[in-house]
Amino acid sequence: MAVFSTSDEKLSYIALMLQNLKLGRVYDGFLFLADASRSLQRIDSHCHAELELNLVVRGTATYVVNGRRFTFSPRTLLWLFPQQEHQLVDRSDNAQFFVAVFKPSLINQSCRTSVYDGLKQDAGEEDGVMSTLLSPELFDLVQKTMVTVMHGALEPELLNREAGFGPQSGFVFEHHDPDALNAGLRFLLLLCWRIQLEGQSAARATVLHPAVRRALKLLSEDATERNLGELSKACGTSKSYLSRTFHRQIGVPLNRYRNSLRLARFFDEYQQPDQKNLAEAMYAAGFGSYAQFYKVFTQAYGRGPRDAMNSKLAGQKILRA
Repeated sequence: MAVFSTSDEKLSYIALMLQNLKLGRVYDGFLFLADASRSLQRIDSHCHAELELNLVVRGTATYVVNGRRFTFSPRTLLWLFPQQEHQLVDRSDNAQFFVAVFKPSLINQSCRTSVYDGLKQDAGEEDGVMSTLLSPELFDLVQKTMVTVMHGALEPELLNREAGFGPQSGFVFEHHDPDALNAGLRFLLLLCWRIQLEGQSAARATVLHPAVRRALKLLSEDATERNLGELSKACGTSKSYLSRTFHRQIGVPLNRYRNSLRLARFFDEYQQPDQKNLAEAMYAAGFGSYAQFYKVFTQAYGRGPRDAMNSKLAGQKILRA
């Protein structure tokens, strides 16, 4: 978690991290099922103005919030509040989890009694990740509700390929019946909050070593320049200690984490208005050769970059038709 000397510093930092989800006025939020086998990108550390709710269906999802690591297993319901900086640092290869977001206007209109006051808090009031492990019966209820609310949304393949694709993406969420979606989101929000209030916290935090926190910050700022020696020196540790501690605390090797950030940079570069080609975007993201890029990309997404990006562009053409 960043430390600020003044409120102005904090506001400037939040503005930098704030991600525009580009939800049209007709939508009070959105909902989709994130699937590690379909999604093309992991997102850098960020926050947004909307309340986010996740339900882990399969596998695990690992977040870093406020300098602590949280790993969530199936049937976990978790909340990320407005302006709460968070980062999905890892997920299992088979991970599936619902992602729902709710605009502040939906919360204010829907939550009029004191029971739901907790939904109106901001990041400063929730230190960590609020969560609860659902019973099989409640999990089944919430999952079925989410599936029902999603009815009429864009295809899962397209949503996983485009949702959260970054500020340069031209993608905008759509649903064939916004009124039904908005009504479903209201019910889902109130249902899940009542379940949360009656449940017990499922969050088990690992407090990160200062060197690991420093490494995350430096890599988030620039994953392309620093080699392991430079990074460990900046973090005040040896290369072996940083590598070992990072892997133990974050759950993934430092090099794999760095490559995931480089892939995210690649997608950002590839979507710039000057229309970089694959090679230009690859080098701008910090990859040293196409062979290295191809290996990392294929390991992450199960197919080569040209095949994946051609599929992405085809999906955009269908969306515009």
